[in-house]
Parts: sequence; C-alpha cells; structure tokens
Amino acid sequence: MKDIQNTKDTRNVDIQKVGINHLDLPLTIQRKNQSNQIVSAKAKVCVSLPRDYKGTHMSRFVEVLNEWRNKDLLGVDIKGCLEQIVKNLDAKSGYLQFKFKYFVDKIAPVTKNKSFMGYDCSFEGEINEGNYKFILGVKVPVTTLCPCSKEISDNGAHNQRALISVKVSYDEDKHIWIEDLIDMIESCASCPVYPLLKREDEKFVTEKAWDNPRFVEDVLREVVLKLRNNDIVDSFEVECEAMESIHNHSAWAYQKEEK
Repeated sequence: MKDIQNTKDTRNVDIQKVGINHLDLPLTIQRKNQSNQIVSAKAKVCVSLPRDYKGTHMSRFVEVLNEWRNKDLLGVDIKGCLEQIVKNLDAKSGYLQFKFKYFVDKIAPVTKNKSFMGYDCSFEGEINEGNYKFILGVKVPVTTLCPCSKEISDNGAHNQRALISVKVSYDEDKHIWIEDLIDMIESCASCPVYPLLKREDEKFVTEKAWDNPRFVEDVLREVVLKLRNNDIVDSFEVECEAMESIHNHSAWAYQKEEK
C-alpha cells in the first residue's frame, strides 16, 4: 500500500512538533517504600517533522506507548520510551508527557485516621539532538491564612485553599520521589489539606494555620529556597495561586530558575 506520509511536501515548512494528544492508557508507577500504583494517564507525544515529509506516522506513537505501559516507571525511565519513538519516526527531537492522578496515604494529624489523597502529577521527557531532559510535575492543594487579615482583625483571619504547582528537572541517574516532593511543598504553606478530618483534627489544622500565616509570596519564597538547596534539582518552576475567600480574584505568584 502506498505510504502517503512519506511522500514529498513542497511547502518548505519544518514542523517543530506533531503527534497525538489525550491518549488514555494505564501506567504502573513505582511508589516510595510501597507496592506499585497503577494510574490512569493521558499521554501527549510528538516529534519534529522535516519539511520534505508530508506527514508523520501516528500509529507508531501508540505502538511504542503500548509496549511501555506495563513497565514500572520512576519518571526518568520514560527516556527509553521517548528514544524508541524518535528512532521509529526517524526524528531529530521528541516530546512525551504523561498526566495522571497519583494517590498518597494521608494520615489525619490527631486521630491518625488514614485516607487517600489524590494529586495531579506529570512526567515529561524531551529529546533534542540526542540530549535528554526529564521534568517531574506535581500540583498540591494547601491552606493559607492571610498575615494582613490576622494583623488588623480583632477576631479571626481569612484563610483559603491554595494550589502550589511545581515542576523540577534532574539528571536521569538521580531520583526524587513524588511523595517527598509533596511533603516538601506542604511544609511551605500555612497548613496541609486533608481528605478526612474529625473535630480534633479540624481544631489542629485551624490552629496550625493561625500560627503560620502566609501570603502567596511567602509560600513561593519558601518553596524556591528549598528547591535551591536541593542538590538533585537542576531547574525548577513554581506557581502558587490562592483562591481568595474574601476577594473576587485569586492571589498569584510565579518563579522559574535554572541552577
């Protein structure tokens, strides 16, 4: 059968990225000190396409992903999958992203009740002219209590849920556990968020937030300092958004750095 994708294109346009998006597939993720976790992931994968080729071969992306979906992934392990995709499609560069919900056992601070907490996470890999870069991403909901509100009010202070989004890059011979990254991020907020709280727990988290008032600027700076001091991290990106409880807007802060 004739291969239309391999026919010549005369419009003289190199395409930087072409591929597939929103492909659902199961992935097996290695957990810290526990058994593996099977997650439902959405894949995005693409390669560069030279100007001489009319199209890429979309089916080859799915073929490689199906081969790799049963491997126990640590994140950086997606390098092999991406290398195979670049090779099979005869490309100079490629990009692979898995987005998934990762569940962690969350223990209430006082009653010690255990429940599951889900976090939006991502593995990203890039290959460009043979050079590989891996990026681990996680979004962590937290509580923040406004320092200004606490200072000026005779009673109480407004607090809200905030979302801290962090992406970190590190060498393929190193590793950062998702659980450790979540713990680090939560330590920078007024208080963590829990899926299950009894009255004793609710008292604890309310008072903990009161004792640790934080603007989004405070949260961002705390996360940045911890990532700067992490010898494994090569580069990072941090975003903090507080869904304000007394304003009709969010408070937002952002930082991106390379070491």
